[in-house]
Amino acid sequence: MHSKLHQRLSRFYFVYYFFVGAFVPYWGLYLKSEQFSAADIGILMSLFQISRIFAPNFWGWLADHTGKRAQWIQLTAFLGLCGFTAVFWAHGFYWLFFVMAALSLFTSSTLPLAESLTLAHLATTNGHYSRIRMWGSLGFIVASVILGFLIDFSGIKSLLWFLLIVQMMLLTLSYTLPDPKVVAHEHDQFSIWQVIKQPNVIALLVGCSLMVTAHGVLYNFYSIYLSDHGYSKGLIGLLWSVGVICEIGIFMLMPKIMQRYSLKAILLISLALAVIRFSLIGFAIDNIGLLILAQTLHAATFGSFHAASVDVITQFFNGRHQAKGQAIYNSVAYGIGGTIGGVAGGYALQYLGGQKTFMLAAIFPLIGLLVIGLGLKLSKNNQNNIQGMFK
Repeated sequence: MHSKLHQRLSRFYFVYYFFVGAFVPYWGLYLKSEQFSAADIGILMSLFQISRIFAPNFWGWLADHTGKRAQWIQLTAFLGLCGFTAVFWAHGFYWLFFVMAALSLFTSSTLPLAESLTLAHLATTNGHYSRIRMWGSLGFIVASVILGFLIDFSGIKSLLWFLLIVQMMLLTLSYTLPDPKVVAHEHDQFSIWQVIKQPNVIALLVGCSLMVTAHGVLYNFYSIYLSDHGYSKGLIGLLWSVGVICEIGIFMLMPKIMQRYSLKAILLISLALAVIRFSLIGFAIDNIGLLILAQTLHAATFGSFHAASVDVITQFFNGRHQAKGQAIYNSVAYGIGGTIGGVAGGYALQYLGGQKTFMLAAIFPLIGLLVIGLGLKLSKNNQNNIQGMFK
């Protein structure tokens, strides 16, 4: 039963990130083909981050309140599909703004709901988050590589049909996810605000949002930056895939890494490597070797950082707060952080150029390094209580 459950969860992650692997690298290029400026693209792309500030908290509250996570995943997947179909008729900034805003309200909520459902299942099945999440990374790679060559061959409009088919697959798979039994937790007697205002939680959320701010620039503008410097869509897809291949490697190694290093050390090392990564992207745009090196650091700047962050969040928000905790993490880190990176990155790219924009992006993980280094204090109990999920 457990192996069948883990297969279903892995399959859902694969298809969800298959969508992300098609959307993130190429949607900005689609918007550019529609003659939008870098600043306009930054605003449109950031709608997904903005919606992550609010929407997941509403769906997370519903999931925790009703105890039915699976049905809300099905509903958000269905509404996301309905919203996406409107993209075929939406042209011009305001129409696309309206459609992408509606679409993002639902698609931004599917993942935190799925994360909370997965973590709740793992709490009772002694499963492996990193090994399930690894399938998401694999889906991202397959989509980004296939689509890069498909767009080179058949044009950017093929992206729309590709994404539509994947959305339909995601909706179908959402009906294979069973609801978990939620295990009572010692924090259940606290209100959600009592949990959030702990200094450790604040430090973690601020540090995560600073890391994601830099990645907001990457996700929205890396493909445009490379395209402007003469890289083909196929090569752009391959560069994206290098990062995610390394991400898969780190997810496979996380059990051993977490036995050897503390969660705080993993977060700090990941942030330090992010400073190096974004600096490299900024000054080495014409050096393919250094760009590949920068992409390998995605293993740390996303892979190990995300795994360690989810681990700590799972400790602070558990039991009846689990879905809300994942929603808050997504809202603050990916919502606020991603919005700042996306919008500011668009204006920086338009007025300062790509190289300066990515060099400036390196400042955010540097500040995050200081915030988590000084503000996050984890006891041995914090480490031991939840490390089993990643074994």
